[in-house]
Amino acid sequence: MARYKTVIHWFRRDLRLSDNTALHHASKDSEQMVPVYIASDWKSDHHWTGPGRQAFLCGCLESLSNNVDHAGGRLIFRKGDQVEELRKLIHETEAEAVYLNCDPDPFGREAEKRVKEVCREIGIEYHDFQDVVLHGADEILTGSGNPYKVYTPYSNNWFDQEKPEGVEGVRTIHTPGSIGKGDLPRVGDWGMKFEGDLVREPGEKAARRRLKRAVEDVISDYSEMRNDPSADATSHLGADLRYGTLSPREVFHRAEEAFNASRSEANRKSIRTFQKQLAWREFFMAILHHYPEVLETDFNPGWRGLSWDDPGKGDSFERWKDGKTGFPIVDAGMRQLRESGYMHNRVRMITAMFLTKDLHIHWRHGEAHFMKYLLDGEIANNNGGWQWSAGTGADAAPYFRIQNPWTQSERWDPEGEYIKRWVPELEKVNPKRFSKPPENQGKLCADYVEPMVDHKTEREETLARFKKHKEG
Repeated sequence: MARYKTVIHWFRRDLRLSDNTALHHASKDSEQMVPVYIASDWKSDHHWTGPGRQAFLCGCLESLSNNVDHAGGRLIFRKGDQVEELRKLIHETEAEAVYLNCDPDPFGREAEKRVKEVCREIGIEYHDFQDVVLHGADEILTGSGNPYKVYTPYSNNWFDQEKPEGVEGVRTIHTPGSIGKGDLPRVGDWGMKFEGDLVREPGEKAARRRLKRAVEDVISDYSEMRNDPSADATSHLGADLRYGTLSPREVFHRAEEAFNASRSEANRKSIRTFQKQLAWREFFMAILHHYPEVLETDFNPGWRGLSWDDPGKGDSFERWKDGKTGFPIVDAGMRQLRESGYMHNRVRMITAMFLTKDLHIHWRHGEAHFMKYLLDGEIANNNGGWQWSAGTGADAAPYFRIQNPWTQSERWDPEGEYIKRWVPELEKVNPKRFSKPPENQGKLCADYVEPMVDHKTEREETLARFKKHKEG
């Protein structure tokens, strides 16, 4: 017999029916279930999101609602303070338990504490599960029980741990008919307007198609091809992992199956490199868990108080955001981000280092801009990547290792395919000219802007600032 008559499953970043830990247990333990998504009620502007991200979220919710309908249930929508809306729903449904998957971010964890307290007050059960990661932040620790601050030993330990298997997907859901469904969220609900088409189709079915393509066509050559921004050679699973239309367990195990089936050492190496991206993801989530202050300040205390330029002074920050710096690969990346909600990972590093090392603007400003546009924007990973590029984070690039945008173009986009795709003004320019600044700081062509700074000069300025701070 079922443990409970009625339970609530609170969907957050697990928008799928397959391999969903909390949903699986909620279904198994109850006669009927109330699956709910609670939309936030902020308006117009938010530090961590923008119209494209909300459009993708809405698409995922519409897909999930259809899947729940197909399973015989109804996805319930509420809007407002998450904890208070859950409290109301508990009373309305006479639910005997709440089920949810834990959030790795501090904001989500704070909400979980409040929900647990509400359940205690009302006198019902509370069940939370680890689902967003393969290994929780407290599972991968040093021999002395401390959090890792360097990726490689973390990764070695992470790979040594037995990976959890997935759970059976939920195929049947019984939702009480008396519960009002509420309205499917729309982008306009947040006072935003989204125009154009999403570069990624939202929802669980689309995510599974992307996973199939990744396993069959991408991961075997991942090591060799992943740094080429002109090639479609990455998995494009970031948004699916962020919103939970795919389970990280399934991603890892599908890759592991391909690894075991391969007889090519090169292909096996590539598959491991792909799996390491999951380890990087969980490394940065662990950093955020143990050191939540990284969202407000530099991870490395030694670089706090370093001299940065005011982003509101002059037009440097705006030109960077608009892709009008005069550095072709930087502009290509920033335009790709604005127009598609995506940026190739190699170019993310190049653009981030340009903002922090050539324009001397604090990483937090770039971090927020990326989060407004990236469909796959993950708070922990985005923060970790920006602090890595700035030289202030966990296992960061040393401050004196400063990428040259011109030589980066020559190395990773030698034919200029990526640059010309996103910066059409440069379509007829010989790509060899993208590997060094134009003579006398001039223009690469009549319709394209001059480089806004001299990289060599700004590199020396960055070194001087870091050295002065270090000595001071």
